[in-house]
Amino acid sequence: MAGVEEAAASGSHLNGDLDLDNRERELPLWLRKQPRKKDGRRRVKGLLQQLERQALEEKERDNDDECGDGTTGKKKKKKKRGPKYEYPPTQDGQTAAWRITSEEKRALDQASEEIWNDFQEAGEAHQQVRKYVMSWIKPGMTMIEISEKLEDCSRKLIKENGLNAGLAFPTGLLQYDDICKIDFRTHISSRIIDCAFTITFNPKYDTLLKAVKDATNTGIKCARIDVRLCDVGEAIQEVMESYEVEIDGMTYQVKPIHNLNGHSIGQYRIHAGKTVSIVKGRETTRMEEGEVYAIETFDSTGRGVVHDDMKNFGTLAFCCRWLDHLGESKYLMALKNLCDLDIVDPYPPLCDIKESYKAQFEHTILLRPTCKEVVSRGDDY
Repeated sequence: MAGVEEAAASGSHLNGDLDLDNRERELPLWLRKQPRKKDGRRRVKGLLQQLERQALEEKERDNDDECGDGTTGKKKKKKKRGPKYEYPPTQDGQTAAWRITSEEKRALDQASEEIWNDFQEAGEAHQQVRKYVMSWIKPGMTMIEISEKLEDCSRKLIKENGLNAGLAFPTGLLQYDDICKIDFRTHISSRIIDCAFTITFNPKYDTLLKAVKDATNTGIKCARIDVRLCDVGEAIQEVMESYEVEIDGMTYQVKPIHNLNGHSIGQYRIHAGKTVSIVKGRETTRMEEGEVYAIETFDSTGRGVVHDDMKNFGTLAFCCRWLDHLGESKYLMALKNLCDLDIVDPYPPLCDIKESYKAQFEHTILLRPTCKEVVSRGDDY
């Protein structure tokens, strides 16, 4: 059509019949072969309009399919998906390529598509929140201020997208030489994303962060269907202990924190029962198809063991600020009784020896039938 209009504008073709012939060439062959009548021009024009209407209707139906929520003409934003990886070869040399080609596995994967979509949406929300945190966090801010700004962002996501997120901080002031670990969760329809990262401002800690990030990625690479949990821990420990860091003229051996672990994730359950150790152990339980895991690693320049600090912080890790936010008051004694009765589990701050340095990174992975997806992976880490 554009060619016909350009020709007419240049004056090279002023014959209406020629213009009609060009328009007919754009019609299907079965239309062009029909005998022309005196009102052929009107008939052809009507057929062209009919074809255009059909094309528009098909486009609208495609948009509705993409939307999937019953609204017309509104495209649903495409979910950001985490990177997917083929399962690595097993110890006996066999590959897991059959999971990609097997019709049965592909069918199982598609049957759980709604679950994978929920995880992907929650993972994208987690990425958005931590990107927001990185845009304003700086030395001089209090831990409470950091917590409240992060939670305010999460509440907006809760309102708009049905998400939920949380984290707890003790009181204190973030300083230039501090190491700040941020661990929070988001979920869509109870499909939980557990992901953590470490922020530093002084470049002297770069190697410490590199060690724990490398260990986390090693754990992700090693994780697969049918692998033993102890094998994942052994691989993480080997990588982490290969690092040494120099801080303020002192050289430290990087150690994994033995009594902190990764874990399986269930519906509405952050810790679903299985533990992914970050050191060599005797846990021969295997990862299974369809499971979700938080692969998290912690390194330290101290003893490599942490202890609860209940004496100084009480039940602060439960984040009493959230009760304050709801307008509750005079709840401390009742909350203590609930903890004493093991109805509420306290999660106090964890401490290593004084003057030691610690860092943490964590990702959530899906062991899908056809692939392994790091659903919390973003541009930052």
